[in-house]
Amino acid sequence: MKTAYVRQYGPPEVIELRDLPTPVPGPGEIRLKVLATAVTAGDFRVRSGKLPRGFGILRGPVLGFGGPRKGVLGTDAAGVVDAAGQGVTRFRAGDAVIAFPGSALGAHAEYLIMPAEGRVVAKPPAMSFEDAAALPFGAMTAIDFLHRGGLREGERVLVNGASGNVGSAAVQLAKHFGAHVTAVCSGRNAALVASLGADEVVDYTQHDVTLSKNQFDVIVDCVGNLPYARAQPLLKAGGRLLLVLADLPATLGAIFAGRKHGHRVIAGPASEKVEDLGTVAERAEKGILKPVIDERFT
Repeated sequence: MKTAYVRQYGPPEVIELRDLPTPVPGPGEIRLKVLATAVTAGDFRVRSGKLPRGFGILRGPVLGFGGPRKGVLGTDAAGVVDAAGQGVTRFRAGDAVIAFPGSALGAHAEYLIMPAEGRVVAKPPAMSFEDAAALPFGAMTAIDFLHRGGLREGERVLVNGASGNVGSAAVQLAKHFGAHVTAVCSGRNAALVASLGADEVVDYTQHDVTLSKNQFDVIVDCVGNLPYARAQPLLKAGGRLLLVLADLPATLGAIFAGRKHGHRVIAGPASEKVEDLGTVAERAEKGILKPVIDERFT
């Protein structure tokens, strides 16, 4: 099978097309014929080896020394089941599905092996494979952080980095939960973010949101430039700061940050639960979640 293979850390040029043996599903596994996949910020970090400040010391042991231990990247896939291993009853050949290998990677290939009881769900019939593949990474991260942040109806939410994969999903989900959403993005993406349901849009090239007199119950930082020290004046009493992207000091200090002012800071990797993938597919089918695709490639 053909794969996009990363042989070493570096710029996009390190990716090469490489033929690898087509995998065979074992007991309890299915094989997908991948019809669409996505390139996300997660893939960029693994391919480039560029991690947030402080995490560099973990790159070798966690990702691999010299280059990614898993040469075939890709966290998201949509395709058709073409083979199943012994004991699989949940799916049959021909089923159209969305798969989220997540940190296990492997989606940048013609075929992908997944546990049949893992993060695989039926693709909504009306949704294209391309749109389906663009959903899981951002939407599952947003769902997990908003859940951990205990977002409630009627609260005011600030989404920093609202036009990205996670941010665009966070805007839509927060609106669905009944929140008032202020979105921060560049002016060129303002119309897009407004179309996703944002009540207010702040162009960061023109305005510094930290100088705002408004306060928020929940702040979702998808960029990594709004640590607690900068976000604290923007948080209401009982406010929560959700650090989707943070450096190592901020991640380790999250449990203690904000206590003096009655705030909570939530950081760390998002969970990867099949239940969340099912929620993503269901809300996409109902039109609550719409994928945002930057570019499409053959």
